[in-house]
Amino acid sequence: MLQELLGAVAAAGSVAVVYLAMAARIVKQYERGVLFRLGRVVDAERQPGLTLVIPFVDRLHKVNMQIVTMPIPAQEGITRDNVTVRVDAVVYFRVVDAASALVKVEDYKFAVSQMAQTSLRSIIGKSDLDDLLSNREKLNEGLELMLDSPAVGWGIQVDRVEIKDVSLPDTMKRSMARQAEADRERRARIINADAEYQASKKLAEAAQQMADTPAALQLRLLQTVMAVSAEKNSTLVLPIPVELLHFLERGNQPAAPNGDGELRLERGDRQTVPHDDEELPSG
Repeated sequence: MLQELLGAVAAAGSVAVVYLAMAARIVKQYERGVLFRLGRVVDAERQPGLTLVIPFVDRLHKVNMQIVTMPIPAQEGITRDNVTVRVDAVVYFRVVDAASALVKVEDYKFAVSQMAQTSLRSIIGKSDLDDLLSNREKLNEGLELMLDSPAVGWGIQVDRVEIKDVSLPDTMKRSMARQAEADRERRARIINADAEYQASKKLAEAAQQMADTPAALQLRLLQTVMAVSAEKNSTLVLPIPVELLHFLERGNQPAAPNGDGELRLERGDRQTVPHDDEELPSG
Protein backbone atom coordinates (compact mmCIF):
# COMPACT_ATOMS: atom_id res chain seq x y z
CA MET A 1 0.00 0.00 0.00
CA LEU A 2 2.79 2.37 0.94
CA GLN A 3 4.63 1.60 -2.24
CA GLU A 4 1.54 2.34 -4.29
CA LEU A 5 1.12 5.65 -2.46
CA LEU A 6 4.72 6.61 -3.07
CA GLY A 7 4.35 5.66 -6.70
CA ALA A 8 1.25 7.84 -7.05
CA VAL A 9 3.02 10.77 -5.40
CA ALA A 10 6.00 10.35 -7.69
CA ALA A 11 3.75 10.19 -10.72
CA ALA A 12 1.84 13.29 -9.62
CA GLY A 13 5.11 15.08 -9.03
CA SER A 14 6.33 14.11 -12.47
CA VAL A 15 3.10 15.34 -14.02
CA ALA A 16 3.41 18.61 -12.11
CA VAL A 17 6.98 19.08 -13.25
CA VAL A 18 6.04 18.38 -16.85
CA TYR A 19 3.07 20.72 -16.58
CA LEU A 20 5.19 23.52 -15.13
CA ALA A 21 7.80 22.97 -17.81
CA MET A 22 5.13 23.30 -20.49
CA ALA A 23 3.30 26.18 -18.81
CA ALA A 24 6.23 28.34 -17.72
CA ARG A 25 7.38 31.14 -20.00
CA ILE A 26 10.05 33.79 -19.46
CA VAL A 27 9.56 37.28 -20.88
CA LYS A 28 12.78 39.30 -21.12
CA GLN A 29 13.13 42.90 -19.99
CA TYR A 30 13.01 44.36 -23.52
CA GLU A 31 10.05 42.19 -24.54
CA ARG A 32 6.30 42.16 -23.97
CA GLY A 33 4.12 39.06 -24.16
CA VAL A 34 0.76 38.87 -25.93
CA LEU A 35 -1.33 35.91 -24.73
CA PHE A 36 -3.76 34.24 -27.14
CA ARG A 37 -6.29 31.76 -25.74
CA LEU A 38 -8.05 29.70 -28.36
CA GLY A 39 -7.11 32.33 -30.93
CA ARG A 40 -8.34 35.32 -28.95
CA VAL A 41 -6.22 37.95 -27.22
CA VAL A 42 -6.82 37.60 -23.48
CA ASP A 43 -3.81 39.52 -22.23
CA ALA A 44 -2.46 42.26 -24.45
CA GLU A 45 0.75 42.81 -22.53
CA ARG A 46 2.48 40.32 -20.24
CA GLN A 47 5.22 42.07 -18.28
CA PRO A 48 8.84 40.86 -18.12
CA GLY A 49 9.56 37.91 -15.84
CA LEU A 50 8.16 34.43 -15.30
CA THR A 51 4.61 33.87 -16.54
CA LEU A 52 2.39 30.79 -16.81
CA VAL A 53 0.12 29.71 -19.63
CA ILE A 54 -2.28 26.83 -20.09
CA PRO A 55 -0.59 24.19 -22.24
CA PHE A 56 -2.31 23.38 -25.52
CA VAL A 57 -4.80 26.20 -24.90
CA ASP A 58 -2.77 29.37 -24.55
CA ARG A 59 -0.13 30.68 -26.89
CA LEU A 60 2.28 33.42 -25.87
CA HIS A 61 3.84 35.67 -28.53
CA LYS A 62 6.83 37.79 -27.53
CA VAL A 63 7.34 41.18 -29.16
CA ASN A 64 10.64 43.07 -29.08
CA MET A 65 10.09 46.62 -27.83
CA GLN A 66 13.60 47.90 -28.65
CA ILE A 67 14.27 50.52 -31.30
CA VAL A 68 14.75 48.86 -34.68
CA THR A 69 17.24 50.29 -37.19
CA MET A 70 16.06 49.49 -40.70
CA PRO A 71 18.01 50.58 -43.80
CA ILE A 72 15.91 51.54 -46.80
CA PRO A 73 17.27 50.22 -50.12
CA ALA A 74 18.40 52.89 -52.58
CA GLN A 75 15.49 54.23 -54.59
CA GLU A 76 15.94 55.75 -58.04
CA GLY A 77 13.70 58.58 -59.13
CA ILE A 78 13.44 61.84 -61.05
CA THR A 79 13.39 65.08 -59.11
CA ARG A 80 11.04 67.95 -59.78
CA ASP A 81 13.73 69.66 -61.90
CA ASN A 82 14.19 66.49 -64.04
CA VAL A 83 17.39 65.09 -62.54
CA THR A 84 17.78 61.32 -62.09
CA VAL A 85 19.08 60.46 -58.61
CA ARG A 86 19.46 57.45 -56.32
CA VAL A 87 18.65 58.03 -52.66
CA ASP A 88 18.92 55.68 -49.69
CA ALA A 89 17.82 56.27 -46.11
CA VAL A 90 17.46 54.65 -42.70
CA VAL A 91 14.41 54.39 -40.42
CA TYR A 92 14.41 54.17 -36.62
CA PHE A 93 11.17 52.81 -35.14
CA ARG A 94 9.87 50.77 -32.21
CA VAL A 95 6.74 48.93 -31.15
CA VAL A 96 4.58 50.75 -28.59
CA ASP A 97 1.53 48.44 -28.74
CA ALA A 98 2.50 44.79 -28.93
CA ALA A 99 -1.05 43.51 -29.52
CA SER A 100 -1.68 45.88 -32.44
CA ALA A 101 1.68 45.00 -34.01
CA LEU A 102 0.63 41.32 -34.02
CA VAL A 103 -3.07 41.63 -34.81
CA LYS A 104 -3.41 44.60 -37.18
CA VAL A 105 -0.55 43.81 -39.57
CA GLU A 106 0.87 40.50 -40.70
CA ASP A 107 4.55 41.50 -40.61
CA TYR A 108 5.11 44.97 -39.20
CA LYS A 109 8.80 45.11 -40.17
CA PHE A 110 8.07 44.29 -43.80
CA ALA A 111 5.16 46.77 -43.80
CA VAL A 112 7.37 49.57 -42.46
CA SER A 113 10.06 48.76 -45.04
CA GLN A 114 7.63 48.92 -47.97
CA MET A 115 5.99 52.10 -46.70
CA ALA A 116 9.42 53.72 -46.29
CA GLN A 117 10.41 52.88 -49.87
CA THR A 118 7.23 54.31 -51.38
CA SER A 119 7.48 57.44 -49.20
CA LEU A 120 11.10 57.96 -50.24
CA ARG A 121 10.21 57.76 -53.94
CA SER A 122 7.39 60.23 -53.36
CA ILE A 123 9.76 62.67 -51.63
CA ILE A 124 12.23 62.42 -54.53
CA GLY A 125 9.56 63.34 -57.06
CA LYS A 126 8.35 66.32 -55.03
CA SER A 127 11.78 67.82 -54.30
CA ASP A 128 14.40 69.72 -56.27
CA LEU A 129 18.00 68.56 -56.47
CA ASP A 130 19.15 71.47 -54.30
CA ASP A 131 16.70 70.39 -51.58
CA LEU A 132 18.04 66.83 -51.61
CA LEU A 133 21.60 68.10 -51.28
CA SER A 134 21.26 70.99 -48.83
CA ASN A 135 17.87 70.80 -47.12
CA ARG A 136 17.82 67.24 -45.82
CA GLU A 137 16.48 68.08 -42.37
CA LYS A 138 13.21 69.28 -43.85
CA LEU A 139 12.97 66.21 -46.08
CA ASN A 140 13.68 63.95 -43.10
CA GLU A 141 10.80 65.53 -41.22
CA GLY A 142 8.51 65.04 -44.22
CA LEU A 143 9.47 61.36 -44.48
CA GLU A 144 8.87 60.88 -40.77
CA LEU A 145 5.36 62.32 -41.02
CA MET A 146 4.55 60.17 -44.07
CA LEU A 147 5.63 57.01 -42.24
CA ASP A 148 4.25 57.82 -38.82
CA SER A 149 0.65 58.31 -39.96
CA PRO A 150 -0.03 54.69 -41.04
CA ALA A 151 2.41 53.20 -38.52
CA VAL A 152 0.43 54.53 -35.55
CA GLY A 153 -2.44 52.22 -36.44
CA TRP A 154 -0.06 49.26 -36.36
CA GLY A 155 1.20 50.06 -32.88
CA ILE A 156 4.48 51.41 -34.32
CA GLN A 157 6.16 54.70 -33.46
CA VAL A 158 8.64 56.12 -35.98
CA ASP A 159 11.36 57.90 -34.03
CA ARG A 160 13.50 59.22 -36.87
CA VAL A 161 14.10 58.97 -40.62
CA GLU A 162 17.38 60.11 -42.18
CA ILE A 163 18.48 60.35 -45.80
CA LYS A 164 21.92 58.78 -45.98
CA ASP A 165 23.25 59.40 -49.47
CA VAL A 166 22.23 61.02 -52.74
CA SER A 167 23.96 59.57 -55.82
CA LEU A 168 24.14 61.66 -59.00
CA PRO A 169 25.05 60.69 -62.58
CA ASP A 170 28.62 61.45 -63.66
CA THR A 171 27.45 64.05 -66.17
CA MET A 172 25.58 65.90 -63.43
CA LYS A 173 28.64 65.80 -61.16
CA ARG A 174 30.77 67.39 -63.89
CA SER A 175 28.12 70.04 -64.54
CA MET A 176 27.94 70.90 -60.84
CA ALA A 177 31.74 71.13 -60.67
CA ARG A 178 31.79 73.58 -63.58
CA GLN A 179 29.01 75.58 -62.00
CA ALA A 180 30.87 75.78 -58.69
CA GLU A 181 34.06 76.88 -60.48
CA ALA A 182 32.18 79.57 -62.39
CA ASP A 183 30.60 80.80 -59.19
CA ARG A 184 33.99 81.04 -57.46
CA GLU A 185 35.43 82.95 -60.43
CA ARG A 186 32.46 85.32 -60.38
CA ARG A 187 32.98 86.08 -56.68
CA ALA A 188 36.71 86.62 -57.25
CA ARG A 189 36.02 89.10 -60.05
CA ILE A 190 33.53 90.97 -57.90
CA ILE A 191 36.06 91.22 -55.08
CA ASN A 192 38.81 92.44 -57.45
CA ALA A 193 36.50 95.00 -59.04
CA ASP A 194 35.46 96.28 -55.63
CA ALA A 195 39.12 96.55 -54.57
CA GLU A 196 39.99 98.49 -57.72
CA TYR A 197 37.04 100.79 -57.17
CA GLN A 198 38.11 101.53 -53.60
CA ALA A 199 41.72 102.07 -54.70
CA SER A 200 40.67 104.44 -57.48
CA LYS A 201 38.66 106.49 -54.99
CA LYS A 202 41.68 106.78 -52.70
CA LEU A 203 43.95 107.71 -55.61
CA ALA A 204 41.50 110.37 -56.74
CA GLU A 205 41.44 111.83 -53.23
CA ALA A 206 45.26 111.79 -53.08
CA ALA A 207 45.53 113.45 -56.50
CA GLN A 208 43.11 116.16 -55.46
CA GLN A 209 45.05 116.75 -52.26
CA MET A 210 48.35 117.05 -54.14
CA ALA A 211 46.76 119.33 -56.71
CA ASP A 212 45.70 121.63 -53.90
CA THR A 213 49.21 121.50 -52.37
CA PRO A 214 51.93 121.53 -55.09
CA ALA A 215 54.73 121.32 -52.53
CA ALA A 216 53.43 117.93 -51.40
CA LEU A 217 53.73 116.68 -54.98
CA GLN A 218 57.34 117.85 -55.20
CA LEU A 219 58.20 116.19 -51.88
CA ARG A 220 56.61 112.98 -53.03
CA LEU A 221 58.71 113.04 -56.19
CA LEU A 222 61.88 113.59 -54.17
CA GLN A 223 61.00 110.67 -51.90
CA THR A 224 60.52 108.45 -54.91
CA VAL A 225 63.88 109.50 -56.41
CA MET A 226 65.66 108.87 -53.11
CA ALA A 227 64.03 105.47 -52.68
CA VAL A 228 65.01 104.36 -56.17
CA SER A 229 68.56 105.77 -55.97
CA ALA A 230 69.17 103.84 -52.74
CA GLU A 231 69.48 100.62 -54.74
CA LYS A 232 73.07 99.56 -55.39
CA ASN A 233 74.51 99.68 -58.91
CA SER A 234 71.47 101.46 -60.24
CA THR A 235 71.31 104.21 -62.81
CA LEU A 236 68.24 106.40 -62.80
CA VAL A 237 67.39 108.64 -65.72
CA LEU A 238 64.21 110.67 -65.51
CA PRO A 239 63.10 114.15 -66.56
CA ILE A 240 63.01 116.69 -63.76
CA PRO A 241 60.34 119.34 -64.16
CA VAL A 242 61.38 122.97 -64.04
CA GLU A 243 58.94 123.52 -61.17
CA LEU A 244 61.01 121.16 -59.03
CA LEU A 245 64.17 123.13 -59.77
CA HIS A 246 62.41 126.33 -58.81
CA PHE A 247 61.29 124.67 -55.59
CA LEU A 248 64.88 123.64 -54.81
CA GLU A 249 66.24 127.11 -55.60
CA ARG A 250 63.87 128.66 -53.12
CA GLY A 251 65.07 126.33 -50.38
CA ASN A 252 68.81 126.32 -51.12
CA GLN A 253 71.29 128.96 -52.36
CA PRO A 254 73.86 127.92 -55.01
CA ALA A 255 77.15 126.81 -53.49
CA ALA A 256 80.19 129.06 -54.18
CA PRO A 257 83.35 127.53 -55.65
CA ASN A 258 85.99 126.69 -53.03
CA GLY A 259 88.86 125.76 -55.31
CA ASP A 260 88.46 121.98 -54.87
CA GLY A 261 86.52 121.27 -58.05
CA GLU A 262 83.06 120.78 -56.51
CA LEU A 263 79.72 120.66 -58.32
CA ARG A 264 77.29 123.54 -58.38
CA LEU A 265 73.63 123.31 -59.48
CA GLU A 266 72.02 126.33 -61.13
CA ARG A 267 68.64 125.93 -62.84
CA GLY A 268 69.33 122.35 -63.71
CA ASP A 269 72.78 123.00 -65.34
CA ARG A 270 75.78 121.00 -64.19
CA GLN A 271 79.06 123.00 -63.95
CA THR A 272 82.55 122.13 -62.79
CA VAL A 273 84.76 124.80 -61.24
CA PRO A 274 88.38 124.14 -62.31
CA HIS A 275 91.41 124.12 -60.01
CA ASP A 276 93.76 127.10 -59.87
CA ASP A 277 96.53 125.26 -61.72
CA GLU A 278 94.29 124.17 -64.58
CA GLU A 279 94.05 126.18 -67.74
CA LEU A 280 90.75 127.33 -68.97
CA PRO A 281 89.86 126.09 -72.43
CA SER A 282 90.40 128.72 -75.04
CA GLY A 283 87.85 129.89 -77.53
